[in-house]
Amino acid sequence: MMNHENDIIEFKQEYVPEIRKEVIAFANADGGIILIGVRKDGTVVGIEDPDGIMLQAANSLKDSIAPDVMPFVAIRTIELDRKRVVEIKVSTGTNRPYYIREKGLKPGGVYVRKGSSSQPMTDEGIREMIIANSGRTFESTRSLNQNLTFETLSKEMRIRDMEFGKPQMLTMKLIGDDGLYTNLAYLLSDQCETTTKVALFQGADKAIFRDRKEFFGSILRQLEDVYQFLDLNNKTKAFFTGLNRTDRRDYPEEAVREALLNSITHRDYSVGGSNLINIYDDRIEFVSLGGLIQGLELESIFLGVSRSRNPNLAAVLYRMRLIESYGTGIEKIQRAYAESGKKPEFETAKGVFRVTLPNRNEDNTVLDNITTSKGKEGSRQRRDMEIQKELLLSYAKEKGEVTRKETEKLLDVGSTKAFKILKELCEEGYLKADGSGRLSKYVIIE
Repeated sequence: MMNHENDIIEFKQEYVPEIRKEVIAFANADGGIILIGVRKDGTVVGIEDPDGIMLQAANSLKDSIAPDVMPFVAIRTIELDRKRVVEIKVSTGTNRPYYIREKGLKPGGVYVRKGSSSQPMTDEGIREMIIANSGRTFESTRSLNQNLTFETLSKEMRIRDMEFGKPQMLTMKLIGDDGLYTNLAYLLSDQCETTTKVALFQGADKAIFRDRKEFFGSILRQLEDVYQFLDLNNKTKAFFTGLNRTDRRDYPEEAVREALLNSITHRDYSVGGSNLINIYDDRIEFVSLGGLIQGLELESIFLGVSRSRNPNLAAVLYRMRLIESYGTGIEKIQRAYAESGKKPEFETAKGVFRVTLPNRNEDNTVLDNITTSKGKEGSRQRRDMEIQKELLLSYAKEKGEVTRKETEKLLDVGSTKAFKILKELCEEGYLKADGSGRLSKYVIIE
């Protein structure tokens, strides 16, 4: 009799097709051994046709698991208690996560070994494994969704008299070296689930909503639809000097365009949540999740230093002539306000970057909206807090709830700061605490 099953040993009395789950689980973890011909209690019963079983197992694993796991699988016949048993030895794969081809990169298709059982991974776990084992950026790793269509992208390419087929998709890095769609393909596909939320407020704060829109689909479609919505709300005011009339829009069109492109192009798409745009009477705020790239400071941007978080996405937008060159967006925004007494503001906090465009035709001051008795530094800290609250609230709305641990990870803050932010959102009527202590959840209030 054999020992009991554990984290590296699995028993099967006979061959069953679902054995692929155990192979995937071992390949995604620390490896292990599957013994066919052994009962769950460790009793060796053996098998009559080990050669047939080995051939059947090899064909099944080769055809049903992606990426190819066979370089990390060794199948042979061994003898235990004078009975023939098939041993499938699985090593840790180098191209994780491995998954059932027909089910894709979803919890029902990806497994990992935990204790003596093989368990499906969560979407978050799959995403983290992809990034951890690829050493690449989010946009270049495999998309969890491989059932993608590209009607919007194809249409935009035709408008620009550009060919669009598999060769172009490979060049644009929509298809990776493994022949699968990348996250860049996902972002440009019609199935993209990252949305852009635009809120229109009355006055200079969030007290009264006038309108709220959420834009779906390919980020190319979102770019077009969001810009049209912003353009509709970019009013024109007439100024008179004697008999001469001058029309001036609230916001320079170039500044709006560049701020929108910047928020879509440079955000961190590995962070859940929507792109956020808030329109007030005196300003528009573009909130980009992810903040600045590590090692890059706000002052560096004004010196012309540019590093793209999503270089492949930027390359696609450049190819489609939506952006002219890398790193010129902020310069264009500043230039658009060169003759205005009001200037745009660029702010960064942990996990967030915000561009604020002032309304040129509004008499009230925009950028010192939030004040405290501690002066300018206190005002800056309060604004950072407001940005972080917006990010957390967007995340909570998508999931329906959020925990303090998730808050700490999302905002990269300590437990005290996380609790303070959650408490304020509760006091403001956005969240409701459910439970107590570190395990408590904060539920969104509709």
